[in-house]
Amino acid sequence: MLSAIVIARDEEKNISACLESLAFADETVVLVDAESRDRTRAIAEASGARVFVQEWKGYAETKQMAVSKTSGAWILWVDADERVTPELAEEIRRTLAGRPDRAAYRVKRKAFFLGKWIRHGGWYPGRVARLFKKDRGRFNGAEVHEGLVVEGGTGDLNSALLHYTDDSLEQYFRKFNAYTGLAALEMSRRGKAFKAADLFFRPFHMFLKMYVFQLGFLDGMEGFVLAVLSAQYAMVKYAKLWELRRAS
Repeated sequence: MLSAIVIARDEEKNISACLESLAFADETVVLVDAESRDRTRAIAEASGARVFVQEWKGYAETKQMAVSKTSGAWILWVDADERVTPELAEEIRRTLAGRPDRAAYRVKRKAFFLGKWIRHGGWYPGRVARLFKKDRGRFNGAEVHEGLVVEGGTGDLNSALLHYTDDSLEQYFRKFNAYTGLAALEMSRRGKAFKAADLFFRPFHMFLKMYVFQLGFLDGMEGFVLAVLSAQYAMVKYAKLWELRRAS
């Protein structure tokens, strides 16, 4: 049996379409709401999801809590700004019907930035493990960009998951401060030492890698803006690591 999980906070714009794309799951979708201040919870309940409200405890712990509320042998986890295409849903059904011997499966992510599908810059196919056996996978403790720790082999699905990230620069910068802070905290907890060279050279390297070597220039102005913002993200992340080290 397939169960699906979503965690959300203030996602009233996205949550209905996200849950609709998960209607093929065998069990009612489990949604953990991190005390949203908008209509996320009401919309999710009206869509038929089982909603659990919990104060924010980090990405990994919140998703693990969602997993604990499921009863399926297989778990599909999707973010609120993502959509499972009909093609991916059908491929998942076929895969599970074939009694797979893998512990998890990766999917492609077709990500949209400022309304455009970003095909280059390292964004596509950007495979991530999203479908896993409940007793063979768990979320790691990363502060941001958490992932799965899987016991067993991992396979690849061919169909793509749609990711509608940052449809405006205002939305991008609303997340920017939180994500760079979490990334710096994660580096600090791992014992990462601050080096001035990181602050100077990593942003330049990030831009060069995305825009030139990974052909981000082929994505037009959106590709250029994304490469610049990614370089800025790297700089601010390391600046915040420097701030943490200085404070301690």
